Amino acid sequence: MKTEKFVLGPVGTNCYIVRNEESGECFLVDPAACPPELPGHIRREGLTVKAVLLTHGHFDHIMGLDGFLKEFPVPVYAYETEKALLEDAELNASLSMLGKAYTFSGAEYLKDAQSLEIAGMTIQVLHTPGHTAGCCCYYLEKENALFSGDTLFCASVGRTDLPTGDGAQIVRSIREKLFVLPDETKVYPGHMEETTIGYEKKYNPFV
Repeated sequence: MKTEKFVLGPVGTNCYIVRNEESGECFLVDPAACPPELPGHIRREGLTVKAVLLTHGHFDHIMGLDGFLKEFPVPVYAYETEKALLEDAELNASLSMLGKAYTFSGAEYLKDAQSLEIAGMTIQVLHTPGHTAGCCCYYLEKENALFSGDTLFCASVGRTDLPTGDGAQIVRSIREKLFVLPDETKVYPGHMEETTIGYEKKYNPFV
């Protein structure tokens, strides 16, 4: 596995291209925007996009979907209880924070502990409510990698004051779903720099 990070969108969201270096297949995590450089890079690298994974439905993680899907018409996956937020501009904060509505209604919905086979990699869905009711993380056990969205950051956690957020719940999610993973698991968050589960267990002041 090779992971490339693009910081995109109005609030600097981490968008990841995750590629299988043997096959050249890849998937995308959280397209905050779709500047020409993103599809251009994928084509220059000769990659075949297989899917888009959404960690949650806030505007700053989804607003590149329309543009990206025009270039690469692939399935979009999200957790099942995030449907309402994806399809409601007030819940996903696009109206309140950007002043313009953005919604997305074309996702395929996932369940907790479900496994996906994408680009030759096995991806486990971990439902981690707290930042939103339908937040999830994507765990690739063989690659020691976790895409945590806005659930877990380096020495921080996602905000819980937006619709469907819950401060106590995000702490439970991290302790019960993420801190049970191996310490060496590398964490690719929705904002800021990468970290590891071991580091967060020792130093995260919010958990």
